[in-house]
Amino acid sequence: MHQHRTDPSRLTALLSLDDVDHLLTSTALRTPAIRVARDGSVLAESAYTRRGATLAGRPLTGLVDARRALELFEQGGTIVLQGLHRYWQPLTDLVAELEAELGHPCQANAYLTPPGSQGFAVHSDGHDVFVFQTHGTKLWEVHGEDGAESVLLEPGLSMYLPTGTPHAARTQDTASLHVTIGINQRTWKGLVQRTLRQVVDAVDDGHLPAGYPDEPDLLTEGLADRLQALADAVRAVDVPAAARAESERFLTERPTRQRGGLKDVLAVRTLSDDSLLRRRPGHPCVLVDDGDRVRVLLGDRQLAVPGWLRPALERVRADPTLRPGDLPLDEQSRLVLCRRLVREGLLEVVG
Repeated sequence: MHQHRTDPSRLTALLSLDDVDHLLTSTALRTPAIRVARDGSVLAESAYTRRGATLAGRPLTGLVDARRALELFEQGGTIVLQGLHRYWQPLTDLVAELEAELGHPCQANAYLTPPGSQGFAVHSDGHDVFVFQTHGTKLWEVHGEDGAESVLLEPGLSMYLPTGTPHAARTQDTASLHVTIGINQRTWKGLVQRTLRQVVDAVDDGHLPAGYPDEPDLLTEGLADRLQALADAVRAVDVPAAARAESERFLTERPTRQRGGLKDVLAVRTLSDDSLLRRRPGHPCVLVDDGDRVRVLLGDRQLAVPGWLRPALERVRADPTLRPGDLPLDEQSRLVLCRRLVREGLLEVVG
């Protein structure tokens, strides 16, 4: 466990009690974006969702009934908002930047607990977590090698719990709102499996010989030959290429994050050398040489562009804000490039 203290306003700005009120009562939240837990058990969705809701004449399932959810909250239920990184922009940006820094997929959940209540019993998570409080306080019981330790989480205080750390938390006199950032680590085992998938798939799919249950030796020679071929293929794996492929896989499979994209699509038509552009937070821009081309890894996709654009792309990588006129290209080329990067979501139009 590790604790860190910062300006409370930096954390409360990410998700306030008013923000949760808005999401719960003024938007059309649907399961599984929300669940409710009480006394260590997760309640059935039917306890806080509506039946008979429709949209454009079609059934709308899992729609949250805010009144029923609030009643459960009053009765001691913890409201869990799941996957907030997918629809709450401050946490979307935070998660995007964290993923770019760590190289591991991340997620954000929030837990709203009424006074004097506990949503979950002592448990541990299968991934690392960062926890920070944005409203009220919550008393945590964190188990380590030296026994249980009490931590009073309050706005401004964040806590890191490694994978498998047993913990539980309970509110006292006030309602509590905290956010948990989960780090879904990629592992060496997963990397090895992805690297060897093609090698294993290359093993022939021929049938085993008849009678082997009674005579296992019938399998010996064929299995030995295939394992030898497999070992030779493993030794021949291009390890640097496999490492690059893993990196590129991460840099092209992130969720699309393009807030303000509609405004940009309209503004890009009148883009000029003096237009102010800004890199979107948390968006990678990694350049990979590929013959006479350069591949630009953007997080959720990649672009292939002529190699002579690399100096201009290096400038885009280096500067958080820039104007098309800053790029070392002729006017037409730099405007075409900037329009493309705006449409692809790497840059946004500031003014």
